[in-house]
Amino acid sequence: MAGVLAIDVGTKRTGFAVSDALRIAAQPLEGLLAGEDAPELLEHVARLLAERDVDTLLVGLPRDMDGGEGARAAAVRRFAARLAARFPGLRLVLWDERLTTKAAEELLRDWMESGGRAEGSA
Repeated sequence: MAGVLAIDVGTKRTGFAVSDALRIAAQPLEGLLAGEDAPELLEHVARLLAERDVDTLLVGLPRDMDGGEGARAAAVRRFAARLAARFPGLRLVLWDERLTTKAAEELLRDWMESGGRAEGSA
């Protein structure tokens, strides 16, 4: 099984993370100071794909809290269409980003409250 390359597209900066082959853990990769319309963004994705065994591109879709889609979601969908055209052999998944930051903050808070130890560690 190959991993997943996750892409968090912003207007000025794009973040990346890659999963392990079992899709259990992910590690952040260096971001790029480029938004969804920057020509170098697709080239950067191509370089990341050449360096890693990935079969899925996961792109964060910024939906409104009511489930609707605004201008940011439309821009991300346009970028995703460019990705699909450039890398047709890869699975492309748009991931609803609602509340993902809140969930991450809660996990971090719980970890800090436990003394910064992983569960089951001494």
